[in-house]
Amino acid sequence: MADLARISEAVIVGNADRTQQLVKQAIDEGTDPEKIIYEGLVPGMNVVGDKFRKNEYYVPEVLIAARAMQRGMDLLQPLLQGRKIRTLGKVVIGTVEGDLHDIGKNLVAMMLKGSGFEVIDLGVDIKADDFVQKAEEEGAHIVAMSALLTTTMPSMKKTIEALKQAGVRSNFKVMIGGAPVTQGYADEIGADGFAPDAASAVDKAKAVSYTHLR
Repeated sequence: MADLARISEAVIVGNADRTQQLVKQAIDEGTDPEKIIYEGLVPGMNVVGDKFRKNEYYVPEVLIAARAMQRGMDLLQPLLQGRKIRTLGKVVIGTVEGDLHDIGKNLVAMMLKGSGFEVIDLGVDIKADDFVQKAEEEGAHIVAMSALLTTTMPSMKKTIEALKQAGVRSNFKVMIGGAPVTQGYADEIGADGFAPDAASAVDKAKAVSYTHLR
């Protein structure tokens, strides 16, 4: 019988080879792929997120753990083709138009994925209409935007306005974050959530997703 706790431990310490080995072993033993994800990989990343929140882990450790988890997911994803798996929600994420910074956005995306969200990462310099189009196409629950420059923050407001103009604002929860972004700005532009760091972003996404899953 697969020891899923060992998979969690391998993720927590960021041992990609060990994670891959244990996931393969679990697959070979006939363990359901979803069970491996939600009782092995995800609990491990939850611990990593908690350590990050407590300043016991920093960005490099989180990145290493996320890559270890991805090594396990690479083995599982082909087995999930055609299967509708349970998630905490679907998130469309990107850095707003005019901004090419992606380190923070990438970290948030990895931690969301590691916590059980389905994540569609649009990349950087994403126009308002592209956020709207992709969110609608994917049937997303959350639109998450990042900005590192004060000069690009207005693009967040522009995206929310684009959602309103398309008549779909109520279909999505909107989260924003980035170094210059504040709760006050989130309130000003009508965003549903603000997070100052990646761990908080996961907590906020869980909170808004639970009230909005459809």
